[in-house]
Amino acid sequence: MNSKGGAVIERLRAKLTELPHRPGVYLMKDRLGRVIYVGKARDLRRRVSQYFHPGRRHGWDLKLRALVDAICDFEAHPVRSEPEALLLEGRLIKEWHPRYNVSFRDDKRFLSIKINCQDPIPGFALTRLRTEDGAQYFGPFAHSAAARRTLALVRRQFRLRGCRVLTPGEADYRHCIYANLRYCTAPCIGNVTRSEYMEQVRAACDFLAGQCAEMEHQLESEMRRAAAAQEFEQAAQWRDLLDDLRSTTRKMHRFARLPPNLPHALDPEHDLAELARALDLPGPPRRIEGFDISNISDTFLVASMVSFLDGRADRQNYRRYRIRSVSAQDDVACMAETIRRRYSRQVREGAPAPDLILIDGGPNQLGAAMTELRRLGLERTPVIGLAKEHEEIHRPGAAAPLRLEPDSPALKLLQRVRDESHRFANTYNAQLRLRRISESVLDEFPGIGGQRKRALLKRFGSVRRLRLATADEIAQVPGCGGKVAAELKAFLEARQGSPGRR
Repeated sequence: MNSKGGAVIERLRAKLTELPHRPGVYLMKDRLGRVIYVGKARDLRRRVSQYFHPGRRHGWDLKLRALVDAICDFEAHPVRSEPEALLLEGRLIKEWHPRYNVSFRDDKRFLSIKINCQDPIPGFALTRLRTEDGAQYFGPFAHSAAARRTLALVRRQFRLRGCRVLTPGEADYRHCIYANLRYCTAPCIGNVTRSEYMEQVRAACDFLAGQCAEMEHQLESEMRRAAAAQEFEQAAQWRDLLDDLRSTTRKMHRFARLPPNLPHALDPEHDLAELARALDLPGPPRRIEGFDISNISDTFLVASMVSFLDGRADRQNYRRYRIRSVSAQDDVACMAETIRRRYSRQVREGAPAPDLILIDGGPNQLGAAMTELRRLGLERTPVIGLAKEHEEIHRPGAAAPLRLEPDSPALKLLQRVRDESHRFANTYNAQLRLRRISESVLDEFPGIGGQRKRALLKRFGSVRRLRLATADEIAQVPGCGGKVAAELKAFLEARQGSPGRR
């Protein structure tokens, strides 16, 4: 706090007094408005205030001290409960990848409970991935262990199947522990009709949706009875089951995208003026367009273009591209195609060129961009490359790269544009990868591994063509015998009407 100006300290103190004593998440920001830390709190005012009151930990925790020194602003989002705060914290960390956060930065998602009523004999399952497949989802749940135990309770209470077979039959029934223990009504052998079984399923769905007062009362009564009989171990089990039930069926607010304001400088006019002086531009560059390439090996080659107006992100003019002419991992060729497509259209439409073009990369990417701009007659447009390794600024015709001071407002502005283009490109790449996962209905077929899935897609080319194949044609694929082929054909026919699966 001592390294900050007095005006910043007073502003932070004023904001602290406005925070509520409620659960929620808070986002710490640096002087450029970038989110550098996301945290959750049971009491927002008390938790955030701890960052600005010196304590013993500030003396020995160098990471905490660096974080506090970098904080110039914060933002808070109250929620209704601690589990909601945990869910929102994980979502924001995955979206913004703050510098000082470590948890939740992988691709792991919270558990949900899923049931697809279009299956021949529907069953509940746990999943971490939601897809547009016509299924019904409950969750996500902040406590996965509680969700697993509650699902086991639901299966037992409503006598639902827990086997993984898509369409169980009499052969599966002989080895089914759920049926032998009478946990399941065994619709697979006709003990109940499908309509009767669906009544059980609908009752379980209502239960997971929060209509569980009767079950809570029953568990609480059992807990009190066991305690009165001094069966304390049994009473503790009923108590834990009751806690799991309440945790899982508590109504939760599902958060749509809740991003903080996009990063922006505290004094954008000053930063633009500094950038103009550093690059010897005729004036402050009002419109800056930044480009980046994202790919994983040779798959999903994509590019992004972000636009900044007067030093602030102009999201309405962001663009993203799927690379068409490049099949291998070649960032230079990808950058050339992106520049060509972007500014060919600009020239055709008579739109003005930006005041500065920023390429994420070194001399090779910059050279490819300049070649395309010359072909379009835009060689007078200022264009630079920003290399990540040493934050060097490469300029056309310059003998050596330009290096600005790390705390230079001009460099910070360029980094902000570069980082936003990088984030936007990676987000698009992740969306395409997730779409491929969600579009592949084969991922939901029990027992199919990656090798068998690749063999099917190699043979038929797509899930759409696989649907048109007969069971005999599917059985000709290596690793798919007659039984697997028949089950897969039935599985695909059951999914035929699902939205997003055609």
